[in-house]
Parts: sequence; structure tokens; C-alpha cells
Amino acid sequence: MASRGGVRIGVDIGGTFTDIVLAREDGSLLVSKVSSTPEDPGRAVVTGLAALLGSAGVAPREVVEIVHGATVASNTILQKKGARTGLITTRGFRDILEIGRIRTPDLYDLTWDKPVPLVERRYRLEVDERIAADGAIVRPLDSAGLLAAAERLVTMGVDAIALCFINSYRNPAHERQAEGLLRERYPDLPLCCSYRILPEIKEYERTSTTVVNAYLLPVMRRYLGNLTAGLTRLGIEAPLLVVASNGGVLGATAAAEKPVFAVGSGPAAGVSGAARLGAAAATPNLIAFDMGGTTAKASLVEGGRVALTSEYEFRDGISTSSRFIKAGGYMLKVPAIDIAEVGAGAGSIAWIDAGGLLRVGPESAGADPGPACYGQGGEKPTVTDANVVLGYLNPAHLAGGELRLDAARAEAAIRRHVAEPLGLPVVEAAHGIRQVANANMARAIRSVTIERGRDPRDFTLVAFGGSGPVHAMDVAQALDIGRALVPVSPGVFTAVGMLASDIEHHFVRAHAGVLSALDCDAANARLEDMAAEANVALLAEGYPQGDAGLEFQADLRYLGQASELTIALPGGRFVAPGLAELRAAFNREYAATYGYATDEDVELVNVRLIATGRRPRKLDFRDIRVTPRAGAGPTRRQVSFDRRGGFVDTPVLPREMVGAAPLHGPAIIESYDSTVVVPPGAQVQADAAGNLLITAP
Repeated sequence: MASRGGVRIGVDIGGTFTDIVLAREDGSLLVSKVSSTPEDPGRAVVTGLAALLGSAGVAPREVVEIVHGATVASNTILQKKGARTGLITTRGFRDILEIGRIRTPDLYDLTWDKPVPLVERRYRLEVDERIAADGAIVRPLDSAGLLAAAERLVTMGVDAIALCFINSYRNPAHERQAEGLLRERYPDLPLCCSYRILPEIKEYERTSTTVVNAYLLPVMRRYLGNLTAGLTRLGIEAPLLVVASNGGVLGATAAAEKPVFAVGSGPAAGVSGAARLGAAAATPNLIAFDMGGTTAKASLVEGGRVALTSEYEFRDGISTSSRFIKAGGYMLKVPAIDIAEVGAGAGSIAWIDAGGLLRVGPESAGADPGPACYGQGGEKPTVTDANVVLGYLNPAHLAGGELRLDAARAEAAIRRHVAEPLGLPVVEAAHGIRQVANANMARAIRSVTIERGRDPRDFTLVAFGGSGPVHAMDVAQALDIGRALVPVSPGVFTAVGMLASDIEHHFVRAHAGVLSALDCDAANARLEDMAAEANVALLAEGYPQGDAGLEFQADLRYLGQASELTIALPGGRFVAPGLAELRAAFNREYAATYGYATDEDVELVNVRLIATGRRPRKLDFRDIRVTPRAGAGPTRRQVSFDRRGGFVDTPVLPREMVGAAPLHGPAIIESYDSTVVVPPGAQVQADAAGNLLITAP
């Protein structure tokens, strides 16, 4: 894609704030935080962008690119506000969504209910057809029955149809035939076919993923269409890109047609940005720790590469791709950054359960009414309220003074709902809220490190999000992590990370075979098929074949197992002499993950392709400079670092005053978008790019 000079925009919509970053060609950044508008997320984007362009003196025509982390897909699932969806499937498989897999988020929670399928049973219809496991046609498609089923669904008022036949991953002939018939009869009805969405084995996962895509399709089309129209009214004609769950970006057209690939849109950009930050800072092994207003998230970056998963279950509360504890949500078998998410954000509400124990989250105060200290009607205590009472946050200077906090309201909420019920002083109760939240966040980090066979002490914690740097060292010390890295503009880092991402398309094809007897020519034919599809997709985004990067991978497992590990394919092709190397790589990864390896046969399940369009002049973390805002100079205030130690007179410094010389804690470091807490005994210093490195005592 030809590069143009001008201004690039990154937008991240959170539950509390919408973050907007304006990046100039010289690497200078101007950042802004505006209150989110959950009822219409695009409204905050358009109004906030208009204000930022005005304050920066930038004409709309100077904007050459907008990269957007869309929360619309995830919120649509959580709120059950998607399209009325119909499912047409093979006779006998009507109830696959309800049967699913026997997975629960908590083994001992007897009150847990399985998620209600996104397609009601009356909208799930069967037709006669059958493809065998080897791809042979056992029973031809009943075309008349198919059209009758579709007519019935349309009469019942469905907004979209998902089409998923058994074993279509092996032979999509019947789905292709059905697709042609339905598009001819109902050209304007959104239709999602499993062979296009997920041509992989496992009928439940394939059906669930296809249904979720159909459920989101009309909503995402409408949202992106309205957002594009709003940007056009501002005079912005720049292309709109959407962050995918894998951390790459897609054109708005591609994202609108396959929204299931963008369910984890926002969080993925932060992890992707952390990987690029680590490369710029020569720190390739990182734990990305993102604490926002509603949730906290953790992910692993190892050797400069993000940890990807090919399936996860999406639900409210905790979301993780754990191999041992499934989340009990809606199965999405799509490439996604391996992120563990817990309901422990700055806006998470503290409460006392029936057993008299202090709990924090997953319910959040959100942006409206927000924490009690916002003074917008919220009466329940949150993590933010605890941080205000303890002195970590400046009531008069949050978000550059644009958001003022009421410390008295925070103290009153904690006293009423936590301190008095537990018989504790308010300060001790505030410490308790903070400690419970920290424990929840440490749990998320353990799920992406220890559970994966990785020692968190071997990694540097990268803390971002509006509240990540406030809690970073407490969480790090709970896991014996000795170092925390706080990037430039941590409060809007996810939006910054979007501007450093490349275009990415992921492709997969089922191809089974034991490595020791693999037909390399047949497997390579699959690779070539994916490469041809990838080149078409990238060309549509403006990237010709010469500007694209193709990375081939193989899903491998020991013969007879149900789960696979994804391994890079040496040389990008299957060749007989290289199969031993591929097996050895699989054994090493298996041993690192599970603690052992065997000499059993290894089988190939799928082949994968990551196709990358390298965006010209994308943001380089070595060149970032933040345009300073007018703010307060150095001051001091009383801060409580220990529930038994009382308050300490603590220096409060603007971020630009921290240089290469080590500064010993305790200290509070403030900037427009975040607050950094340096506890007693720790020290902090800035690197050449302006990132802060905090070292534990």
C-alpha cells in the first residue's frame, strides 16, 4: 500500500473511557480520554476525535488512517443484543449447540448454568444431506428441503442464517451448493457458511464459531457503516481499520463480514503493542498487564512473539483459554492472542458476600454512574475509591485536571459498605479492597504463565491501562517478578499499540496424516491453496504479493489426542528431510508446556497461514514523543503503602522529571493519562525512549 504523509489515529473504546491517540509522522503523540457512550460507542469516537483535531490544529483531510479497537462484537454477545439468527444443519445435529462440551468455569459452583445458545431451538432446522469423514458424499443435499427450511426461517423473522453441515471441513460441496441456492433466493439476507468461517474438524466448535459470526454480522455492518458515515461528516475520508483478536488489523470491510475474528479486538492491540515495545527496549520476554476500568487482562510475550491460541470460550467474568479450566462460555475457534481476563478493573465494585468475605468485582460501576468519587450518583465503593482514600490518585489532577474526584464520597462509600460491616478502619478496608483486586489480577497472570509451564520470574511486567501502573509493583511482588516496565502514555497504550500493528489475515485448512508417513505433496497443495486465498485478501487491502509476508504453521498432536499445539513450519513447506525437525520442535514445545514428551507417533491435524501486509510508516516505539500538557509541578502528599504503617509524606512528580538517574521510592509519578506508584524500597528510572523501569526492592 502506498504510504502517505499525515496524521494517524488510534481509537480504543473501553467500558469507562474512550482513548484517542493522534500520531504525527515524526513520532509525536497527542492523546485524549473522553467518557465512553455505551449506548452508541461510535458517538464518543466522533465527538472525541473532532475535539482532538480541533485542539491539535489538524484538518480532517490530514488524517490518513484510523485504527479502531472495536468492543461492539464482545458487548453484543455479553448483552445478548445480536441478530435473530437461524441455523441450518445436517439432520441429527440440530442440538449441537446445546450439547457442546462438558465444561464448567468452576468445578464446585453448583449454581452455574450453561450459557443459553445464541440460536433458539425453534430457529435451528435440519435438512437431509451427509458427507462422510473422508469427504465422500453419503447422501446428496435435499435442495427442496433446504429452501423450505430457509423460507420457514425467513417467515419467522430471522435476521441472519448460519449454515453448518457435518464434515464440510473435509468436503464443502454441499455447503457451497446450499450457499448458491440461498444467495439466489435471498440475496440480501446475511449468510455465514462454516467452510468459509472455519474449515476445521470438530463440529461443535465449527458450528458455534459460525453461529457467533452470523449473530454479530448485521450489528457489525451497521456499526461500522454508521461510524464511517460519522467520520465522513467530519470531513475524514481516511481508511478505517479494525483490530482483530490476533493483534493484527483488518480493513473495515473484512471486519464487517467476519466479526467473529474481532471479538477480542481491543485487548489484543495492547498485547501486540507490548511485543513491539519489548523489541524496541531489547526486552523480548514480557507479561502484558492491562488494567482498565472494567477488567484486568494478562498475556505472555516470549522471545518477542505474542502467545496465540486457536480457541477460547467467551463469557462475562473471567475469560481464559486455559487448557485445564474452561470458561463455560461461547466457543470461538479463531486465532486470538492468549489473554486471561478477570473482572477486576478500577471500576470493579467491592462487596461483602453471604459468608462475610470481602469480594471485588466482577460487577463494575462503569462510566455511568462510575465510582463513588466521580460524584455522578455512584454509591458503591470501587478499586478507584480505595486508591483515592490511600492517596495514590490526585483528586484534583486526574486526566490532566479534566476529571476531579471527591475523596469524601470515596471514604463514605468504603465506610458504609466495607469498613463498618467488617469492623475495620476505613484505611484498612481500602487496603483490603486493593489487596483482593491485586490477588484477582495475579490469578490472571498465573493462568498465562505457570499454567503454560512458564515461570513469571523470568519475565518483565509491562503495565498499562489507566490503572495498570497504579497496581503494577504490588502485582509483580505477589508473583516475585522483580521488574515492571511502564510505557510512554500507559493510559492510552492500547490505542498506541494499534498504530504499530500490521495487516493480518489468518487461514486454516484441515489436513490429517501421521508425520512419519505424510504425503508432503498433498500437504503442500493445501499450503498453496491458502497462499492463493491470502494473496487475494491482501491485494483487496492494498498490499500486492511482493509486500506480503507468509508464515506457515502446522497443528500437531500425539496420535489419538484431542488437542493440538501449533508449530512453525520450517522453510514454509513439507519436505521429507524436514519432518524430523518439525517433530523435534513439537516435542520441545510439548515438554515446555506439559513437562514431558514421548516417542509416540505425531500426527498433523491442520495447516495454517498467517498472511501479513506490512504497513508503511507504522509507529516505531523508539521514536515516540508525547506532546506535553500543562500540569502541576512537583508536590508532596500523604500516601498509605501499608495497612499497618500509616501515611507517608511522599513526593509527587510529573513524569517528565524522571530521568536516567535512579529515583528511590516511595514516589508517585503523574501524567495526563496515568499514575505510576513506586512503593518504598523500589527504584525507578527512564530509558532513552521515555519508558519507566521500576525495580523491586
